[in-house]
Amino acid sequence: MDGDGTRDARGTHANPVPRPAGPPEMPAEAPTVPPRPTRAPGSPDGSAFLTWLRTPRPQALPGVWRFGHRPRPEEEPERVPGRQLLSGAVIAFLVGWLVWSLLWNGYLGGWWLLPLYAMIPDSWAEPHSFASVVVVYAYYVLVAGIIMVAVGRLGRWGEIWRRYGPPAWRGAVAGAGPAPAPEEDPAAWPALRAAGAHDAAERLAAEARSGLMRDVDHARIARAWQGVQRGRHSLATFTGAVLSHGAAACPHPSGARDLPVRRARHDLVTGQVRIGAAADDARNPYAYRGAGLALGPDLLGTSLLAVGPAGSGKTGSLVRPLTESLCLHALAGRAAVVVVGAAGADLGPADAYDVVVRIGHPDSVYDLDLYGGTTDPDEAAVVLAEALVGDLTDQHQGGDTRRSTTVLAQLLGPFRAVHGRFPGVPELRQLLEGAPGPLAELREGLRAAGQDSLLRELDARERQMDRPGDVGGVLADRVALLDRPAFAPFFDTSGQSRPFSLKALDHPVRVRVDLPQRGHADASRMLARLVLAQFTASVSVREDRSLFACLVLDDASGVVTPEAVRAVQRLRSAGAGVVLTLRTLDDVPRPLRGPLLGAIGCRMALSGLTPWDGQDFAEVWGKEWTEARDVTDRQIIAETPAGKAVHMLRRVITGKAPTARAVTVRQVERERWSASELAHAVPAGHAVLSLTSVKGEHAPPLLVDLHG
Repeated sequence: MDGDGTRDARGTHANPVPRPAGPPEMPAEAPTVPPRPTRAPGSPDGSAFLTWLRTPRPQALPGVWRFGHRPRPEEEPERVPGRQLLSGAVIAFLVGWLVWSLLWNGYLGGWWLLPLYAMIPDSWAEPHSFASVVVVYAYYVLVAGIIMVAVGRLGRWGEIWRRYGPPAWRGAVAGAGPAPAPEEDPAAWPALRAAGAHDAAERLAAEARSGLMRDVDHARIARAWQGVQRGRHSLATFTGAVLSHGAAACPHPSGARDLPVRRARHDLVTGQVRIGAAADDARNPYAYRGAGLALGPDLLGTSLLAVGPAGSGKTGSLVRPLTESLCLHALAGRAAVVVVGAAGADLGPADAYDVVVRIGHPDSVYDLDLYGGTTDPDEAAVVLAEALVGDLTDQHQGGDTRRSTTVLAQLLGPFRAVHGRFPGVPELRQLLEGAPGPLAELREGLRAAGQDSLLRELDARERQMDRPGDVGGVLADRVALLDRPAFAPFFDTSGQSRPFSLKALDHPVRVRVDLPQRGHADASRMLARLVLAQFTASVSVREDRSLFACLVLDDASGVVTPEAVRAVQRLRSAGAGVVLTLRTLDDVPRPLRGPLLGAIGCRMALSGLTPWDGQDFAEVWGKEWTEARDVTDRQIIAETPAGKAVHMLRRVITGKAPTARAVTVRQVERERWSASELAHAVPAGHAVLSLTSVKGEHAPPLLVDLHG
């Protein structure tokens, strides 16, 4: 029986394997066929899925893992140490016992029996009266109960019960209880029932109970239902697909319903992926201490920057979980993701992506479109100029690539008008170098086509070549980095390859781009800038901005340019975000570090940060008012002989002079995390993370255990 519950050819016993011949007196027994299983092998029932789906996910602070979360108060309650609490309870019990003993034995007089004498009639005082015995002992119990309540409050017995009793033994997440009512049960699809699609809701509920539905299926169908509510799809089409295919309805174009492997914990109901837990540290707000930390599209929409040295956990603890989460969102129809990293980086298996572009690898199925899929020469020139020389522009205010854009536009426009396509890398290099043959060919083609305006552009380019300071030579040198034998099959514009264009981000696509950093470091940085420029240009013109688009750059060294910083600032309104990782902020030009940290909403400083990098984070995180306590010990001078004797005895016993402690409390303004603390006080495997959501909610810098 295969995965969908149908029997394969090997289970029909049409061609049984012959048995070896045995002794004549022992005939071969007929093979016994096991009973047909009720479900597919390895396919459990739906109890685990229903428990996961029905687990509460309360609203929480930004970044808190909401799955099964129990909110904590904003302020830390005063917590008595356990030793002091237990000793106080024992002392309170002994005091209560002493008081009752004194009362019972008459050492405190008989005044406490006056209410009893006032209530009991004289006729009840006869010996062997049952009523009098009951009333008297009930009064004793009442008095003992009053004493117990008083000493219990004094000894905080209730807090001991809550801290060490059965309430503290309960698990963090309750087991699966009875199924809620259909109108409150998310597994019953109440939204579909309210819209009249009862048959579709029943089919999906049955699939969930039978174990045929997964978290990706639930998220994908919920996304399709949102399309029905927004008018993109008809209710009849949605209902027909669900009734025909059940949990497999509305599939991803790849047909995949899950990733080949998962490493992180994902919750597709909230869209979060858990990356660690907030440390139980005094520098963290009390409401965050011990809570799980997670990221989702609501936070990645403001972009994320992670800085830490090699081996600090950027790829394994951050990038890998995020790429898994974004790929799952893409399978659910919620997101489009582009992951850029070095060849061989731990970014997940190739089967987890729809498109894998291995630049410089001869077995790569896909190519990268050098011009981003556009047909406008001016738009192509803007993106290409940013990729080629974006890192060479003036870094202060106003620095841009307009001159390089103009030079490229003067060549791309005439070439496309003559050949109907943009030039390949060798052709573009020849044009930028001013080779007479290609320029003359372009001139003849433009004259034959009557393109006088483009002919003037070409004439202007030829005049500028002879002037000192022309940027054409710099552009040609940069293009020469791609005109290498290793890249010969790539960046083809003749239509003989399968180029991938970032214009496809209108669809829930999963893309991975492997850069050839070994031996081609400069070319890899240039290609990373190209992907970033094409990404920011493509997502800003999408029609469906409810589809979250994210670009993950595993190493953003040499990628941050003035135009890139300005583009990142515009991504939040476009329903997109970027994830950048750096080994050090020194990989970013000094004038751009402040603007970059200001444009990014989520910032992470991992352990091992240098003090000068920590200074930049400390400045962007700012200061806060804190309570400072100054403790002063003042020696006590005894003036009387008895006091001096007591002080001398105390000094002999304790070895210290008697002192009086004075505590001064004042409000001071201090850095949330200083540069020294970021460099030396962050343990290995930890990071300091601040968060900002697309709605403007903020989370202060938190010390996060990435292995929690």
